[in-house]
Amino acid sequence: MPPGFSIGPLDDLAAVLALNTAHAAETSLLDEVALRALIEQAFLAATVTGPDGLAAFLIALDQDAAYASPNFRWFQARYPRFVYVDRIVTASAWRGRGLARALYEDLFARAHAAGHARIACEVNRLPPNPGSDAFHAALGFSEAGTAVIHGGSKTVRYLLREAAR
Repeated sequence: MPPGFSIGPLDDLAAVLALNTAHAAETSLLDEVALRALIEQAFLAATVTGPDGLAAFLIALDQDAAYASPNFRWFQARYPRFVYVDRIVTASAWRGRGLARALYEDLFARAHAAGHARIACEVNRLPPNPGSDAFHAALGFSEAGTAVIHGGSKTVRYLLREAAR
């Protein structure tokens, strides 16, 4: 991670909402109520901040969350225990500098310490997200399944990785 950047709690809701909205095609839109609901039940809700403010964030839930996402529910129906990355977003200006990797490494360590064996997430296949595909492959995620969701407007790949390696 570049000097001057640090991982901390997700507490600047306006900045997180703005960054999320800028990347809603890859994640999904959130309003403040939905963001607060995610944070309240999050296994981890963290940000990377730098000299100019928010640079990246991650929100992850464990298997016990009450979350209606079809992607989360896919994992919930198949695995008794996991941590699910609902969203990870890095501001375009800061991509390729290790910020998302630092957030994931923090998540892997926390999940392992809490006794979780696996980390789950999904990446859009349609619309495609090749940057996220390459990033998750480099971190050791592998495909566990696929689904067509939202009335056929999205196809996703479900990915898994061991918490400890």
